[in-house]
Amino acid sequence: MPNAEQIKQMTSAGGFIAALDQSGGSTPKALKLYGIEESEYTSEAEMFDLIHAMRARIATAPAFTGDKVIGAILFEMTMDRDIEGMPAAQFLWEKRRVVPFLKIDKGLEEAKDGVKLMKPMPHLDALLDRAVAKGIFGTKERSVIDAASPSGIKAVVEQQFDVGRQVLAKGLVPIIEPEVTISISDKAEAEDILLAEILRCLDALPADQQVMLKLTLPEKANLYKPLVDHPRVMRVVALSGGYSRDEANARLAQNSGIIASFSRALTEGLSAQQADADFNSTIAGTIDSIHAASIAG
Repeated sequence: MPNAEQIKQMTSAGGFIAALDQSGGSTPKALKLYGIEESEYTSEAEMFDLIHAMRARIATAPAFTGDKVIGAILFEMTMDRDIEGMPAAQFLWEKRRVVPFLKIDKGLEEAKDGVKLMKPMPHLDALLDRAVAKGIFGTKERSVIDAASPSGIKAVVEQQFDVGRQVLAKGLVPIIEPEVTISISDKAEAEDILLAEILRCLDALPADQQVMLKLTLPEKANLYKPLVDHPRVMRVVALSGGYSRDEANARLAQNSGIIASFSRALTEGLSAQQADADFNSTIAGTIDSIHAASIAG
């Protein structure tokens, strides 16, 4: 359950949230970018062992501490595994002062009405109970917006807040993530609709509840400032969404009060073949650059 120190860190500390939550579908791509080809493992179990080793290597790097990395989002299998002999969430908080989150969605439905809703989560309550027991602070759940469809975006946001209320009921803080695809031609229009829908749902929350929001970096700088300033929002974080790290950092720095929550941009340049000194130097440089962009706004 969230404690006062974690709440303070997530509300006001300078830094960013590391996204270490690649799921089964995105793991082969993440491993390939890390220098491990699909031919190097023969089963799903081996694949998840390799991705856990990559995540553990990142989490144990000297620069990966709460001074600049204020939180980390974990995949369910990571939550259930150990890092240096300790349960992953416990290791992150007790050894690194990094607040642990858990990815809870089970992937996306087929595209409909310009969006991809989340698949059903029939066992969510049980997963949330396990998360609480393991010291998780909050959750993350992702949907995708592929067009400026008012009805589709409304459905995405309402589903996100329905799940968010279920998370809040367990004493956890949900990160609501309605990702806008960066390549769509009507991205700016989709973001305007998304802003209005999120504000509508935020205003309906009880005054004593707060959520976090994870959003694609917008076309119009500071578009989401009303969300940053909303009393029911603990923090607004940005996904890299396919932008290079340099472009993501540049866009992030233009948006006041928003911090990073990067996945691919965080692991860019890392390789399984690197010696520890090179790996640690690379991740330290990455953490410095994302931290600088996160506190620039």
